[in-house]
Amino acid sequence: MAPTPPKLNPSGPGIGLLNEKPLHASLKQWYGQPGDCFEVPVDGFVIDIVRGDRLLEIQTANFSAMKSKLTKLVQSHPVRVIYPIAQEKWLVKLSTDGDKANTRRKSPKKGRVEDVFWEMVRISHLIPNPNFSLEVLLIQEEEVRRFEAKRRWRRNGWCTEERRLLAVVARHLLQTPADWLAFLPQGVDAFTTKDIADAMGIRRELAQKIAYALRTAKLIELIGKRGRGNLYRVAV
Repeated sequence: MAPTPPKLNPSGPGIGLLNEKPLHASLKQWYGQPGDCFEVPVDGFVIDIVRGDRLLEIQTANFSAMKSKLTKLVQSHPVRVIYPIAQEKWLVKLSTDGDKANTRRKSPKKGRVEDVFWEMVRISHLIPNPNFSLEVLLIQEEEVRRFEAKRRWRRNGWCTEERRLLAVVARHLLQTPADWLAFLPQGVDAFTTKDIADAMGIRRELAQKIAYALRTAKLIELIGKRGRGNLYRVAV
């Protein structure tokens, strides 16, 4: 049986949900602990959660939107980004006819931790900073879509209305160089992006994103070519 959305208390203490998307609000409640402070102004920015001296930012979409914010904050604060990836997703299409029920089906796509690199290429310069860490949450979610006739160019007119948290399945903390280097083939002195793709069972394009991010972070270095592909090694 497919999971159903949890019953959340949207008016929990200190959590302001005005104009906040459901997935972001639910993750903030799920991640929050006693003693946390929510929506706190720090250095000219509003922080989702402050836990002791650590700033916790939940980001459910494009990392470009928070690039300048994070770059400034990590100069003087420990900052952790919490990023959800849908390991399982159910697609809900809202009825366009009041007499018909909404439809709900499971998406065949399955997200995985490595998918975070689609976004990490935008902020990969932060990886070496000891004040920066990232936690990937693998989740089950619902994506609610509505039909807009004027937007037929995309998904045949269906656009995303909101995303809903069903459950958190697993969490993966990326904090040390070893955590990031774990995405590379093990036991080899040099590797290409094809080697990364084969070792991880991912698309070559995503493997290229991994190599780009880790090279920008100076965790790996380019040492030559193997055939037509760039050859890398872990930076000494």
